[in-house]
Amino acid sequence: MSSKRDQKDDPTIIKVNKWDGSAVKNALDDVVRKILIKKYNYIEDFTLMNGRLAQCGVAVIVALIALIWDYLHPFPASRPVLLVCVIVYFIFMGLLTLYITYKEKGIFVVAIQRDPAGFDPDLILEASSYLKKYDDKYNLVLNVKNEVTGVVNETSVTKSVANFIDVNGVLIPELVEAVVSKMHDSLSSQRKDK
Repeated sequence: MSSKRDQKDDPTIIKVNKWDGSAVKNALDDVVRKILIKKYNYIEDFTLMNGRLAQCGVAVIVALIALIWDYLHPFPASRPVLLVCVIVYFIFMGLLTLYITYKEKGIFVVAIQRDPAGFDPDLILEASSYLKKYDDKYNLVLNVKNEVTGVVNETSVTKSVANFIDVNGVLIPELVEAVVSKMHDSLSSQRKDK
């Protein structure tokens, strides 16, 4: 009985609702990100996510302008400003949807590996994943781009989430690490072969 209590109190144990696909995907994505950053000493680059946050920030500011303007000048007088704010807000939400669909493409981490000696160019690693609704297949894609040459090496794997989560819904990071390490080593050997 005390082992169950210890399991609940241990912050290193990641327990997810194994029937909630988005929760499982997010937990697996977090573990992959931690492995890439901590084990391989990549530097996380937040530029892609900052683009999304900037667009959301502008949309929130437009909504706040509409709210404040309507408070200072009640409805009949604020109608033109509200109309402009609503149109601008929907334009930004449309741009955000396009950005997420075509720019982010499911990428959950962008990491940079710098050469310690400073001779080789930086390598940019992107990790993306998807898990279809009502499906147990977790698809992970890692690609590395050489910043100077533009050469992209890619590897992917599709595995059942049951390979990473036990019957109690506890995610086992060591199993994820084994897959990510194999993929990373494959990318490293591809770069050396070229």
